[in-house]
Amino acid sequence: MRIRTYAAAVTVAAAATAGLPLAAPATAATPAAPTALTSDINGDGYADLAVGVPGGAVDGRAGAGYVDVVWGGPDGLDASGDTRVTQATPGVPGTPEKGDRFGAAVSVTDMNGDGRADLVVGAPGEDVGGAGTDAGTVAVLYGARSGLGTGTTVLNGPSAAAAYGKSLAAADLTGDGRTDVAIGATDKVVLKQGGGPASTVFTGAMGGRAPVLAVADLDGSDDGVADLATGYWSTTPFTQSHVRLWSWSPAEKSLANFWNTDNAGVSALATGDFDGDGHDDLALGECREIADENIDDPCGPEELALGGGIHVHYGAGIPWNFGYRQQTLNQDTPGVRGVAEAGDHFGAALTAADVDGDGRDDLIAGAPGEAIGDRAGAGAATLLLGGPTGLVDANGAGHSVAFHQNTPGVPGAAEAGDAFGAALATGDHDHDGALDIAVGSPGENSGSGGVWVLPAASAAGSYDVTPGKLGLPSPSSALKYGGILGSR
Repeated sequence: MRIRTYAAAVTVAAAATAGLPLAAPATAATPAAPTALTSDINGDGYADLAVGVPGGAVDGRAGAGYVDVVWGGPDGLDASGDTRVTQATPGVPGTPEKGDRFGAAVSVTDMNGDGRADLVVGAPGEDVGGAGTDAGTVAVLYGARSGLGTGTTVLNGPSAAAAYGKSLAAADLTGDGRTDVAIGATDKVVLKQGGGPASTVFTGAMGGRAPVLAVADLDGSDDGVADLATGYWSTTPFTQSHVRLWSWSPAEKSLANFWNTDNAGVSALATGDFDGDGHDDLALGECREIADENIDDPCGPEELALGGGIHVHYGAGIPWNFGYRQQTLNQDTPGVRGVAEAGDHFGAALTAADVDGDGRDDLIAGAPGEAIGDRAGAGAATLLLGGPTGLVDANGAGHSVAFHQNTPGVPGAAEAGDAFGAALATGDHDHDGALDIAVGSPGENSGSGGVWVLPAASAAGSYDVTPGKLGLPSPSSALKYGGILGSR
């Protein structure tokens, strides 16, 4: 049995329904491996969107942070309203305090097996009694028919500055039928087993950056158990970067490292079956060589790193053959829209899904630094279509569609610093059977931000969701709404 699981950090913003009480969670059950992944939190058949605004103020406390859930409906996300969830919301663990950054990361998954999506939320700035300042915490908020159920603490950081909750990914990583949570923290990744103990997966200097996390069945076993992909890079105290894969070892009762690519610094990771062979593949976004020593081309041909390159390692039937077949592409690859230029940050955000319905996953890549005309950093998003040989065909060409705010049919106008494409998500928000693409633009309106929705991956009928439209607190301030998105 094969499993595909997507995880993403989520940025969330405030809604007029702040303070909505949370209902009790459903009784936990042992979930079967999902046949389809969804972000339907309230179980009404429409995919919802979580947006995290860790810098948002709550009751006057700057940077306390919140998560805004925008509800799907017959008209998509445009007219269905939203719910702002903070640590002041009844049922949510903790108390909003200055600098908590609740919502700095959100993973969307079914934690209790009731068929509804739940939100796993990180607050890396949380002060934990007995541990200290910025120990960090991770909580789960359960989906319910009323919208969201009660919350519970997943794990608190053990010491000051541990900053648990910088990044998150959730899936059954141990094979026991329960959902586990991988937690990015200061210079480490921790595994919290569903109903079990917490253990350190690995430690390493990360220069203050959050480790990049993704989950999928990458070891080729097709056993329905997800594996963990981790990426990090740092230039202090010395230059180092790694992408590592981990699978559960029943004998060791821990995650064991089974594959590495060293000196490959990444900004994003995404998993999907891009060639349709039944094995999950791993895309490394904005991959660039970061090393003191001379390691040849860990991100593919060096010229394809200009402006940001995407390097793909293809899955195989056995763990030691993972990544043997590789492809690299950037905006100079034939068939990929745009031109590779320094500072584009092509691949700085990634998400994968079968958008065109051909049985192969497609990759959506954000380039928030892309210049549109003379508007530096306006940003763009590119849909890269999967095919029989993956994201690059037998002739070395890609197949793509690009979107930005000057694309005909897309509302708004490309402006310098919009950072369109800084975050991405997919979901069938209007339940028409076709996946929609959500594109975050946190620099819109002087940093107030917004999300652009492309129904059925098309500019036709596209619309924007902004703090002003949602009636969020301080919509004109630098909320950076849309900076991190997660839908499934």
